[in-house]
Amino acid sequence: MDKNKELPLCPVATTVGLIGNKWKLLILRELLSGTKRFGELRSGITGISQKVLTQNLRSMEEDGIIQRQVYAEVPPRVEYFLSDLGNTLRPLIDVMAEWGLGYQALAKKNSNETE
Repeated sequence: MDKNKELPLCPVATTVGLIGNKWKLLILRELLSGTKRFGELRSGITGISQKVLTQNLRSMEEDGIIQRQVYAEVPPRVEYFLSDLGNTLRPLIDVMAEWGLGYQALAKKNSNETE
């Protein structure tokens, strides 16, 4: 965690700044189920490039949300997992998933009514 990082006064803005982009939320979703290797993350997140995944993983590691374990093997093996801090985001992601399901159901209902 970057202790010199200037944080917004608003707590919602702080949260959005840490996890508010599309890719970070999807990385969190993938890591909620457990430790993943880079390739597993990339294949689990449709449309993400290697560069963007790497940038977001580094940022999330710097912010203390995820941790990275490097194994001294040939070829090298690297695994990513939620830190204790990252695990505190689990209820937030669960509520977002629940809201998304409700919205999908409403959208489906509305599209059926217009047919």
